[in-house]
Amino acid sequence: MFDPSFSFYTGYNIPICKTIEEYMECIQSLPTVDSPQALGLHPNADITYQTNTSAEVLDTITNIQPKESAGGSGVTRESIVQNMAQDMLGKLPPNYVPHEVKARLLKMGALNPMNIFLRQEVDRMQRIISVVRTSLTDLNLAIDGTIIMSENLRDALDNIFDARVPNLWKKISWESSTLGFWFTELLERNKQFRSWVFEGRPKTFWMTGFFNPQGFLTAMRQEVTRANKGWALDNVTLTNKVLKQAQEEITASPTEGVYVHGLYLDGAGWDRKSSHLIESPPKVLFTPLPVIHMFAVNSTAPVDPKLYVCPVYKKPRRTDLNYVTAVGLSTIQPPDHWILRGVALLCDIK
Repeated sequence: MFDPSFSFYTGYNIPICKTIEEYMECIQSLPTVDSPQALGLHPNADITYQTNTSAEVLDTITNIQPKESAGGSGVTRESIVQNMAQDMLGKLPPNYVPHEVKARLLKMGALNPMNIFLRQEVDRMQRIISVVRTSLTDLNLAIDGTIIMSENLRDALDNIFDARVPNLWKKISWESSTLGFWFTELLERNKQFRSWVFEGRPKTFWMTGFFNPQGFLTAMRQEVTRANKGWALDNVTLTNKVLKQAQEEITASPTEGVYVHGLYLDGAGWDRKSSHLIESPPKVLFTPLPVIHMFAVNSTAPVDPKLYVCPVYKKPRRTDLNYVTAVGLSTIQPPDHWILRGVALLCDIK
């Protein structure tokens, strides 16, 4: 910064002035709106900002619109919601039969860390399916006037009409921008659990589909530790390698560790040929990453400083509640470049 030719970005030089007035003039001459590049971000960051602002405005408009049914001859809110509820009930997966799940887990090895993890996930999935089924059935009865409309059912009615996730469902599940995305994710998550329980362990895992991805990675570490004699869990650390194949091209499970798919890069692109980070193409906000091989090594050595340690989040909102783990990604530029860019991996971009 002491180099006279230094600038943060074109037109963002450090002013060299003699009086306060001159400094004030320099400050006044700066652009009113800074471009993302001036802050080390990619131009695509502006698209994300505009999208988020628009979504917030629309969300506010939806929140303040009148909730009562119109007196006109058109289709009422209740009948629209009832049709949606019937449609969802028709698509809702069947309940898990406890003794069938137990028998399958015993066959696969009930004390295997991965199967213990699977049992916990299936229990949570079953709870959501039961709550959704009860809510939708009760909502239909309440609209028909058979039962009283409770506070939870009124909330479900309002939110389903606005294509948003009812609070009761959100409390026991996950965040999603619309009800459609949420329900599709419910079906996809359930599909992964069902195939794992009744058809055997998947070749690659969709990490987005887990309630507790950290638990999944810990179970994998425990599995590797048990497979190697003399290893202690405290000294075993997670490491990873990004493959060149996509999920469809994977034909077999790895000998050790797991294959994970469905992660998206936010803030950077990916060179599939050379397997390293590159700048995002213009107007492409998220880049799908190929399959990652996650495995464990018996070492507590720090990560190679040449790699960019990329955080993985469950959802686009990057909070500590959504943080999963960090993976090392190879890069030609220094890792600091991607830190400024705010590059992260997201399990879900909706």
